[in-house]
Amino acid sequence: MTYRSKVATVYLLSLFLDLINMFISGVALPAMSADLHASVAQLAWVSNGYIIGLTLVVPLSRWLTHRFGARRLFLLSLSLFALATLAVGHAQSLTSLVSWRVIQGAGGGLLIPVGQALTWQLYAPAERTRISTLVMMVALLAPATSPALGGVLVEHSGWHAVFLVSLPMAIIALVCAFIWLRDAPTSSPSSTLDVLSVLTSAGGLLFLLLSLTALSEPDKMLAGLLWLLPALLLLAAFISRSRRHPAPLLALHLVQMPLLRFSMLVYLCTPGFFIGVNMIAVFWLQQMAGLSAAANGALMLAWSVAAFIAIHTSGRGFNRVGPKPMIICGCLCQAAGILWLIDVNLSTPHLVLYCAYALMGFGGSLCSSSAQNSAMLEIDAAEMADASALWNINRQLSFCLGVALLSLLLNVLEQHLPQTQAYTLCFIVAAGVTLLPALVSLRLNSQAIKLHLLTEERQK
Repeated sequence: MTYRSKVATVYLLSLFLDLINMFISGVALPAMSADLHASVAQLAWVSNGYIIGLTLVVPLSRWLTHRFGARRLFLLSLSLFALATLAVGHAQSLTSLVSWRVIQGAGGGLLIPVGQALTWQLYAPAERTRISTLVMMVALLAPATSPALGGVLVEHSGWHAVFLVSLPMAIIALVCAFIWLRDAPTSSPSSTLDVLSVLTSAGGLLFLLLSLTALSEPDKMLAGLLWLLPALLLLAAFISRSRRHPAPLLALHLVQMPLLRFSMLVYLCTPGFFIGVNMIAVFWLQQMAGLSAAANGALMLAWSVAAFIAIHTSGRGFNRVGPKPMIICGCLCQAAGILWLIDVNLSTPHLVLYCAYALMGFGGSLCSSSAQNSAMLEIDAAEMADASALWNINRQLSFCLGVALLSLLLNVLEQHLPQTQAYTLCFIVAAGVTLLPALVSLRLNSQAIKLHLLTEERQK
């Protein structure tokens, strides 16, 4: 196995650890509720705590990488993740559980941007499509398998087991990283950490996550709006300081790179909004099509199969056709699948619903895998850590944004319109947002991108 294959293996294993910890706990919530005497709203912080810890630490990844070196930081992060996993698996109170989940998220949050930067800089731009395809496969495998695995563990070993199952994988990743990763010279861009940037970015992201979480709940809209004000003020202060600081915490100037900026937009509008669509569609389909919870969940099987085909298609064809045709096709497919949900009723065949979800799975995954392939094409190896931090912050926020915005829109519309019309408008808006990257992609210079990839392939 070559060195870069070893690095990629460690990164993909770490990515799987991160994703499975985001999705596996959902099936254990009823057992946790009974054992910890906690409400559903309180237990939401089991997931939110991990996401908050993960998101808050990402802005520090670039500075920490330069300061301590990628290998040392990766090992420290895996060690912190493993220790927090052990503590989470033995938590006896909700406070202890959520606190350790935040720490676990902080450990896991550094693994992804640091691992991605380590891996991507070892592959030429034309070769990164293969790695991006593997990344998307892992991103598909984790949410597809973790609920079923979690259900078996809860039934036979209790809810603590859904967290402890990550511990052996974390130890394996730690051993592999210790043996395989090489030391690299450290080079801090600044002698001291810009504490004010840390406080404004961390505070802004924290308040933004709290706002998005609250806005997704009907009875907490006012609290969500109140959290949004300090979030915007702190983030504005952070952006202003970053523009003036000689060594900013986040290299925000990289957002000016057309492909990175475009890829971030794609992620917000397609996978981000699908999560929101899927959340409100659960209630819509149970009411209008009479689906049971099990039948509703089975629709994701069609989504997963179609997503697998899309990822494979993107991996094989991206270097030949570039991002534009794939993004346009993907946006059209996901938008069509969303709009198809509007006309469902009690007589709608289940096959129609499977087709709608298959369209969304194919379209959304074609967009997200193409965005993953495109994001780092213009980034030099020296700036890979900076770009990876920006990419992963955007990825995390996209998971919350679609749910929050569609939930807020549905809550507002239901106060003024009949329920059917409220859902219909929500689906139309979601389809419109999904089509936005397709319109923006018309400005991409596909010929230049394909020529760049072709040149890279010939130089291998």
